[in-house]
Amino acid sequence: MTAFSDAVFAVIVTVMVLELKAPEEPAFSDLWPLWPMAVSYAVSYVFIVIIWINHHHLMRFAGAPTLGFIWINFTHLFLVSLLPLATAWVARTQLASAPVVFYAGLFVCIDIAYNIFEDRILSGADTGQRPARARRAARSRSLVVLAGFAVAMLVAIVAPRIGFALICGSLMLHLRPDVSGRRA
Repeated sequence: MTAFSDAVFAVIVTVMVLELKAPEEPAFSDLWPLWPMAVSYAVSYVFIVIIWINHHHLMRFAGAPTLGFIWINFTHLFLVSLLPLATAWVARTQLASAPVVFYAGLFVCIDIAYNIFEDRILSGADTGQRPARARRAARSRSLVVLAGFAVAMLVAIVAPRIGFALICGSLMLHLRPDVSGRRA
């Protein structure tokens, strides 16, 4: 399941990078109008990297996959696969309100699916592998990030650039996965 998920993440990044279009003219000044694409691509790329790293760290604790576990993984991957669409929309509209609301809402949905995925794995993990304190810390961090994405979605209705900045700030909390606990 890890190898399949890795392949899906690779395809998503590839699809996203194919949306990047070079300017027609040879001057550096022609790059400036592309800033929304560069910024939204970078944020989406970092988000995918965070998801991939956390997915790998979490899979250390996974036992034999159940049907429910497989379905939540597929749901999570499906939601992540929508990032290229959301990224392109944000970029093409130069961070307009509706696309940033959609983008933040997608982050909310991805994070909810990830939290369910995380809960499924950790509920079956040996407490010796993942102490209760580490589980609580991971859960708290996840809920703070989820709240940050939800607030960003609401703020983006009236102030899309501030909403986008809140998404970026929320992502910062997940840059380093919680690696406490012994390897399975």
